[in-house]
Amino acid sequence: MAKTSKPDMKTIAVYSLKGGVGKSTFAVNLAWASATLSARRTLLWDLDPQAAATFMLAPEAEARDAARAVFSRNVEPTDLCRPTAIANLDLLAADTSLHGLERLLFELGKKKRLSKLLEGLDKVYDRIVLDCPPGLTETAEQVLHAADILVVPVVPSPLARKSLDDLVATLVRRGGKHPPILPIFSMVDRRRKLHAAALETHSDWPYVGYASIVEQMGVRRLPLGAFAPQSAPASQFAAIWSAIERRLSKD
Repeated sequence: MAKTSKPDMKTIAVYSLKGGVGKSTFAVNLAWASATLSARRTLLWDLDPQAAATFMLAPEAEARDAARAVFSRNVEPTDLCRPTAIANLDLLAADTSLHGLERLLFELGKKKRLSKLLEGLDKVYDRIVLDCPPGLTETAEQVLHAADILVVPVVPSPLARKSLDDLVATLVRRGGKHPPILPIFSMVDRRRKLHAAALETHSDWPYVGYASIVEQMGVRRLPLGAFAPQSAPASQFAAIWSAIERRLSKD
């Protein structure tokens, strides 16, 4: 994978307090955009025990119980990174061992363990996309220490908006430095009054519309750009990636 631009490795975390907001869909499509549209050496690190991103990018992945080993033992992340069918895009897959990660991180007492692991990847990758488990967990705390930008999918409803407000309040209570937050409306249906009102209230937020073609990712097990590059959601993800790159270039 040839490097084409500045060598600084950046980490993009896709995170939400709630599940069911399309988080893994965002992670996969943004990782594809990084690798394909920006020609970046990209790693998608699946930290979610549900392993949805792994399912979409590594349909033939062998069942291994090793995802937690990089945190608990002297195993280098690069030992577990594998190429995908997408040029420039590697995957560090999730597996069932991640179900015990929260307790392990708590017991280790190393608040910056993930940051240290990411530092060891800076000569291998230009961009790392983290697909994070939902909730205010120990993993989330590690991500907040490590990420350069936090991408937060939000379904346009009062409850989902509250979850974003709760996240911001939590970051304020934590004090100190935290990554910039990019909220993005997910699964938008303009025919619904609540969705239309949310888009009008936050007209500066990017959004991805609800479309059946997005659901096809789970069937085809590919990013949208790989099988439906002309679709509206694919264009929306591409525009979001461009916004992320512009924000990262300011750092």
